[in-house]
Order: sequence, then C-alpha cells, then structure tokens
Amino acid sequence: MGSSSRQWLTQDYCPLPLPLLLLTATAHCYCLLQLLTTLAPVRKIRYLIFLKDVVILAFTTFGGPQVHLAMMLDRFVTKRGYLTEAELLELNALCQVLPGPTSTQTITALGFKIGGPNLAYLTLLVWCLPAVSIMTAFGMAVNYLEAQHQSLRFARFIQPMAVGFLIVAGYRIARKVIQNENGLLLATLAALTAYAFRSPYVTPVVILAGGLTTALTYEKQKVMEKQPLQIEWANFFLWLGVFIGAAVLGAVTQSLPVRLFENFYRNGSLVFGGGQVLTPMLYNEFVAFKHYLSREEFLSGLGLAQAIPGPVFAFASYIGALSMRDAGPQGQLLGSVVSTAGVFLPGTFLIFFVYRFWAQLKRYRAVRASLEGINAASTGLTAAAAIALFEPMAPQWDMVAVVLGTILVLEITKIPPFLLIFAGLGLGLLS
Repeated sequence: MGSSSRQWLTQDYCPLPLPLLLLTATAHCYCLLQLLTTLAPVRKIRYLIFLKDVVILAFTTFGGPQVHLAMMLDRFVTKRGYLTEAELLELNALCQVLPGPTSTQTITALGFKIGGPNLAYLTLLVWCLPAVSIMTAFGMAVNYLEAQHQSLRFARFIQPMAVGFLIVAGYRIARKVIQNENGLLLATLAALTAYAFRSPYVTPVVILAGGLTTALTYEKQKVMEKQPLQIEWANFFLWLGVFIGAAVLGAVTQSLPVRLFENFYRNGSLVFGGGQVLTPMLYNEFVAFKHYLSREEFLSGLGLAQAIPGPVFAFASYIGALSMRDAGPQGQLLGSVVSTAGVFLPGTFLIFFVYRFWAQLKRYRAVRASLEGINAASTGLTAAAAIALFEPMAPQWDMVAVVLGTILVLEITKIPPFLLIFAGLGLGLLS
C-alpha cells in the first residue's frame, strides 16, 4: 500500500472508542448472563444445555453453511430434539431467502425460538466468538509475519481441504432435500446458472426462481387454517435506520472505523447465499477498489476462513484487522470489532423481523411448497461454488490430491475435520 493510501486509512482515527466499545459489549453480555441467573431452574438448565450445544458447534463445524446444517441436524434434531428435521430445514430455507449469513441466522433464530431475543443474542455471541477470535488473531499474525518478511506458504493446503469439506457437505445435504426428479432438475439448473453467470446478484434470482417453481405445486400441500398476518415492524426499521445512519455518519466523519462498519453493514445487507457469495463482493471493495489488502493477503485469509469452525462471515474480522494495521494492535482490534458487528447485524435484525410472523406465513400452501425449490436451488448453488473454487486448483496435481483425499477421508472414516486441518498445516510446513 502506498503512503497516500496509508494516510487515508488512518485519517481521523481515534483509539478512544475501543475501550468504550469493549466495555459496552462486556456490560451487555453481563446483563444477558444475569438474566440466566433469574430464570426458573428448569428453564435455566435448558438454556445452558442449548448454549453448551452452540459452543460445541462453534468449535467443531468446519466447512461452511452446508456442513453447519448437517451438524445442526445431528445435534439439534437427532440428539436433542429441539425441533424436527422438517422444521430445521424450513427455517434454514427461510434464512436462504434473506440477506446475511445463513448458518448464523438459523442458529440465532433457533435461540429465539427456545428462549426469546435475549437468548438469541447470547447465541449469536457464543456462535461467532471462536471464529472471530481466530480470524482476528490471524490478521494480526499476517501483519506481523509480513513485517518480519516471513512466508505464508505453510497454509497453502487449507483451501483445497475446504473445497473437499464443501463437496461432501453439499452431497450430504442434497440427499436430504432432493426427494424427486423435479428437485434434481432444479438443483442442476441452479448449478449451471450460477456457474455460467458468476455474479452475486444471480444468487437471489436463482433461489427465488426455485421457490416460485415449486410454489406452483401448492395443491399438493395440506390446507391449514390461516389468520391475517400480524407484522411487527420494529426490527425492520432498526435495520433500515442503521443502514442509513451508518452511511450518513461515515460520509460526514470520514472516520475509518465508521466507514468499515458501513461497508460491511452494506455488504451484509445485500448478500444472499452465504460466505461464498460474499467473497467476490469483499474482494472487489477491499482489494480491487480500496486496496486495504493485497491479493495474497486476501486469499490467505479466505483459505483459513473456509477451514476454521463457525461462520464463514468471520472473514470480515480478518479484513477489518488488516484494514487498520497502521493504527497499531489496538486499531486492529477495533477494526475487527466494527467489521464483525457490521457484517452480522443486518442478517440478525432481518431474521428477528421475519421470524416473528413466520409461523403465520408458512400456513399458506404456496409458501410451504416453495421451500422444496429453495432447498434444491441452494444445493445447486453449493455445487457451483465448489466447482468455481476447485477450478484454479485443477492444474496442480498436489491440490487435486488434497481435495480428493479430504473427500475420501470424510466419507470413509470418522476423523474429525479439525485433525484434517492440522494435518494440512503440517503438510504445508514439511513441503
């Protein structure tokens, strides 16, 4: 980055908001924990068990939203019985048609279903914290290694392993959601369309087209008693108010932390389909246009983000930390905090808005019928993302071998994904 760019990055930066921001976040978490202590014993135990399950998933769900859904089905449905498989799949389908991180919205909405908004916000924090912490530390480590002129080649096998995770997860989910020839046809058409037109704007079109296609078969659905929709608009206006307020405040103050929050809040409000769709949007804005990161830095972070447990949107924490590298360690932490808040809040506000009247909305046969097409189209999008990520690796035999090896190990053995990640890092160090 040039000297003029570095001067622009640090313009109007003030380190004072970080302690205040961290103090506010700590106080909010303390209030949520205090709420747990005032609950009836049975309900308190249920909430703590649920949060323990969220912690386990936050540390073990490698491979992106498709893997997350498979592991949520196993833990929340099979082992705990918080809800049925059909309920979790329809909740995930709802989150697919909303902008934001699908897995995060799904698990946050489940927290809302079990314990209301307070448990939902605590669920969001517990789910995101491990991945955000890892990506923030990695961003700071990359800056340190570059300052010491060290190589990042040791992490080069992480990305092909992540592709292997994605392929296996997509296959496992497809077996659950594609139940007939129409679903298979929709998934194939979605994959071909997303592969041919690699634009983030294609994703919502494909998902909506899939939903509309199966909505036409609503006659097959059971008739349910309907009531007039009662919509609470508070969370929608909260989302819109922050959207407009952040844009205005960023333009007026030209403060980098505020602009980072606005950039990620805007991207989080416009992205459909998960972290793979967010990637090209972040590359265009933060690498190609604003030059906050180099291409090599971006790809190194992307490889790790696809392989660590938890939400792929935690990649924002890495970008935020490196974007404010010239403000020192405190500035990097602040960059991570505001970027993380910016990318996760829009989807949280929107799922809280829609979920409150979802029970009424899904009584409409066309809405229930559309979920089959949405799930099938989402499976096709996963296939297209896996192909697009695999293509640059195809000429390199060692990368292809890592992808195939990862798939075989996941399908044949019960070796946990994090051990595969450690093996990949070890292979990178030795070769």
